[in-house]
Amino acid sequence: MTQSGFRISLLVFPVLIAWSAAAVQAQPAAANDVESIDAIITAVYDAISGDAGEARNWDRFNSLFVADASLSLVAASAEGFTRHVTNPQTYVVTSGPILERDGFHEEEIHRVTEQYGQIAHVFSTYTSKRNEQDVEPFARGINSFQLMYDGSRWWVVSIYWQSETEQNPIPARYGG
Repeated sequence: MTQSGFRISLLVFPVLIAWSAAAVQAQPAAANDVESIDAIITAVYDAISGDAGEARNWDRFNSLFVADASLSLVAASAEGFTRHVTNPQTYVVTSGPILERDGFHEEEIHRVTEQYGQIAHVFSTYTSKRNEQDVEPFARGINSFQLMYDGSRWWVVSIYWQSETEQNPIPARYGG
């Protein structure tokens, strides 16, 4: 890199950092949804859950995520396993109508949290039901949440999940 290229990089880098911070701050959220790790995990589950025909609060859902957040599903494929990646806004467009049409309640049944400074990782074991009164869930799995605290609130950076299968049961240490 030339010396002038280095100087330009030094000038551009703070602008990019400021722009990124502004993008993150542009999403308003209810203070009680983002005040703690517990609160933001609960808010995610609450936002996506509801009976058939019940509209979800997708503005609330989107307010929980940092700009450029990702949602990733690990699923079986012909090659073994594949990661399907989307973002919160696309998830709302593609999955939202299905959740609202069929009903969907996701409930956390176990959690393992690790935190270092401003970052946290949460393994959140879940059950999925069509309505709250269902005795048996139609699915179980683990959501891997990556979270960031910016000094005033928590943000979801990513959610990465995999459903339980007969070949891949949830281990006891994660509530299986």
